[in-house]
Amino acid sequence: MKFQVKALRESDTIVSMVFDAADRDDAMRQAQASGLAVLSMSREADWRLPGLRRRTKFPLALFAQEMLALQEAGLTLVEAIEGLAEKEAGGPTRAILEHLKIQLHQGRTLSQSMQDLPEVFPALFVSTVRATERTGDLPDALRRYIAYESQLEVVRKKIVSASIYPVLLIGVGALVLLFLLGYVVPKFSHVYEDIQGDLPLLSRLLLGSGKFLEANGMAAGLVFLAACVAAVRLATLTNVRRWIGTRLWSVPAIGERMRLYQLARFYRTLGMLLRGGTPVVTALDMAAGLLSPALRASLALAAQSIREGRAISDAMSANNLTTPVALRMLRVGERSGRMDEMMERIAAFYDDEISRWVDWFTRLFEPLLMAVIGVVIGGIVVLMYLPVFELAGSIQ
Repeated sequence: MKFQVKALRESDTIVSMVFDAADRDDAMRQAQASGLAVLSMSREADWRLPGLRRRTKFPLALFAQEMLALQEAGLTLVEAIEGLAEKEAGGPTRAILEHLKIQLHQGRTLSQSMQDLPEVFPALFVSTVRATERTGDLPDALRRYIAYESQLEVVRKKIVSASIYPVLLIGVGALVLLFLLGYVVPKFSHVYEDIQGDLPLLSRLLLGSGKFLEANGMAAGLVFLAACVAAVRLATLTNVRRWIGTRLWSVPAIGERMRLYQLARFYRTLGMLLRGGTPVVTALDMAAGLLSPALRASLALAAQSIREGRAISDAMSANNLTTPVALRMLRVGERSGRMDEMMERIAAFYDDEISRWVDWFTRLFEPLLMAVIGVVIGGIVVLMYLPVFELAGSIQ
């Protein structure tokens, strides 16, 4: 959901921004993390289809990589932004870079310039840049963010690549079923018209469905297309996705892995923020958006405990935001004073566990899926040929 926010900036100027958030509380947290004092907030109505929504496409990871290369080459911040803006032919990317260039010429810092575009530059990136502006070590901030995104991308690619083959199997199986029901079964129904009374019940039902699809092919196709569009639309609604996520979380094996995946992103983000000098409580608030609503409520309780002086490890453990191994690693980080490094190690430990589970699940699920598709298609073929077998038996 998108929320239109009017807020007061530190320079006592009123700005209007749009935040993409799960709910009003999430939008409020994003605005406060950007250093804004919210005056009013309203939800933007959006009735367009998902594929028609206008989105600001800005390659943030590529921007960070190019900025790092130019900074390491000795260019100043303004020269680097100007160079990146000049190489763009136009479009939203050029407009965003021009905005940054103008703001820098007016004397504002890079983080302040990025705060004007929260839909382009997330609060995490802005805070990382702001933490290094006092020391002038912007390349270090860019390097940390690039490493952070690369590590997250590795896990995402692992999950996506593991899901490609099952999706292809389901798609091919659905096409074969549509071909059988829409073309082959109606042909067989014409052959069996004269012996309709002697057909087995399941065969009669199958052939009847084939004749129905043949007679109402256009209407059935439109209904199928409308159902696909409705399913895609429902999948983009926040409440529906939350409901699906809640049901998946109730499945023991899948829910635990979903929890570990979110905790891995959460701890990796915390580690990067702490390494950049962000206070623990502020970092917790900024990383809260990475968690599901259930874990977000637990994090709020943990943050309150930390504000009251409780140890991070105890607060996280009391609110079910750790595992036994992660709890011990947090305690080691507290004793050594290297909490940022230890949180990144926790995230790496979770990532490895998720990768092993994805490999195991893929090796188990793919054969089962092939078996189910084979049984369904084979059942249809057997039902089509069953009358032939019975006729042959009666002739003998």
